[in-house]
Amino acid sequence: MAKKFGATSTTDDVLSGVDLHGKRTLITGVSAGLGVETARSLAAHGASVVGAARDQEKAQQAIAEARRDAAVTGGSIDLVSLDLANLESVRACADTLLEEGKPLDIIIANAGVMASPFGKTADGFETQFGTNHLGHFVLVNRLASLIPSGGRVIVLASSGHRYANVDLADPGFERTPYEPFVAYGRAKTANVLFAVAFDERHRAHGVRAAAVHPGAIHTELARHMDEGQMTALLETINSQLASEGKGPFQFKTVPQGAATSVWAAVVASAEDIGGRYCENCHASDVVADDVVVTPVSEGVRGYALDAANAAALWRKSEEMVGESF
Repeated sequence: MAKKFGATSTTDDVLSGVDLHGKRTLITGVSAGLGVETARSLAAHGASVVGAARDQEKAQQAIAEARRDAAVTGGSIDLVSLDLANLESVRACADTLLEEGKPLDIIIANAGVMASPFGKTADGFETQFGTNHLGHFVLVNRLASLIPSGGRVIVLASSGHRYANVDLADPGFERTPYEPFVAYGRAKTANVLFAVAFDERHRAHGVRAAAVHPGAIHTELARHMDEGQMTALLETINSQLASEGKGPFQFKTVPQGAATSVWAAVVASAEDIGGRYCENCHASDVVADDVVVTPVSEGVRGYALDAANAAALWRKSEEMVGESF
């Protein structure tokens, strides 16, 4: 019988007894937080990890200890340059990996930004949508030919997808007042929809995709939130939890936050996670749009798994980046 994991499971719990020698993985955002832990845990079990990061010096320092530990078990961590907010960089990264021609058994689209002030990427896209979704959309699609049957694509999403559905008529907030968490919600919904659409297109070849919510963890992702905003958010969450008769909210540790990514990537059944939204090491149920839930409650909104919505986003994304996949 398969082991059961949950919200407090760590990467080491999930990967206990798992041998990843011979497996090659690409992980974006390996300069801090979840990306570093995801790379560490997979390499510690023998995987050859390619870590992508914008700041190469920072990434080198972040993975130094994990790289030394991986060498003991026969795993490895190498780096490649990637700026998801610049499609020239994204395409160059993909070209580098395509030229190498080595298979990628797992791609984990981990990097991202959250609740940033209004801004634009190098290509003129709203920062969060452009970085979190469009950068990964181009990267993963360009690398799809390297994913063998049995491979998986894991896209980090968030319960923040419940802040907003995608707005394909105004993805750049040209006619909509900008609100950081609405923009974050749109981008995270796009992450889920991308996994849904990618899974639909590739499962016939044995390649599956899933979206993952890691949970709430203290990482650099929250760097755009000041202490007052964080305090107010936690007060709201705890008030809602108290009204439900539940105890106060507790953050996950980084190894607990990365656990669902590695669970979905190498441990879970492909049929259980393909085209799904996962959290706390299981695939989540749909929560109706009119059901009020706390930001830390489980569940995925139906619009984030809707096949027609996913197909429409795919077409819009192709239009925006000027490529067809």
